[in-house]
Amino acid sequence: MHTRTVRVPVLPVRHGAPGRPYRHRGKQEALNARPDHRNPLVFDTHELGRRPGAMQRLSRSVDAPADLGIEVIGVPAGATVELDLRLESVMEGVLVTGTARAPLTGECVRCLEPVERTLETDFQEMFSYPDADSRARPVADPEDDAEEETFSVEDGLIDLEPVLRDAVVLALPLQPVCREDCPGLCTQCGARLADEPDHHHDAVDDRWAALQGLADSFRVGGRNDVNGAGAGADEKQEK
Repeated sequence: MHTRTVRVPVLPVRHGAPGRPYRHRGKQEALNARPDHRNPLVFDTHELGRRPGAMQRLSRSVDAPADLGIEVIGVPAGATVELDLRLESVMEGVLVTGTARAPLTGECVRCLEPVERTLETDFQEMFSYPDADSRARPVADPEDDAEEETFSVEDGLIDLEPVLRDAVVLALPLQPVCREDCPGLCTQCGARLADEPDHHHDAVDDRWAALQGLADSFRVGGRNDVNGAGAGADEKQEK
């Protein structure tokens, strides 16, 4: 079992990155849902008072939500996620910059052995005020089919769960390995090659398999003939 820390640079996170299947709330649900102040991933921004330039730093330990990962690796549900956040008040809303640290568990895609790592990833997201001037918001490209999700401040509350989910999932390795030089499993019998460095099978070319079978049959037939001849000679001597 191997443990390693993965550090990912800060990137604005967005839902629906290609090649990263995972479960999350639908866009419309995320936009329409009212944040629940009892949720540890919901933060109160009233202290900022909509004063541009005001800033608040927060640290919080939360339980990881379910399905925080991909098929082969992820953060176990209920595991501790450490958050260090900076909330900044700007004209359009609240800019959240943060770092998340969490344990990862999964399996090596080559040999299926358990893999454990510690993930550390940075993220940044803008939560807009509902009454913010729409002219200050980026204009979507009509030819861009990608679904651009925006986040809002609702009654002074922001829900960080979809942002955290995106940041973690985008930072996960698609093909985790227990070690970079893991040789994997034997394709013929499934033995773990790291445990048996000298493991091998005598390879037989399929093109010669039929001739090998024919040769074996001749050898067996020859032995039978010899045995038969020997038995006949013994009978003659007895007579």
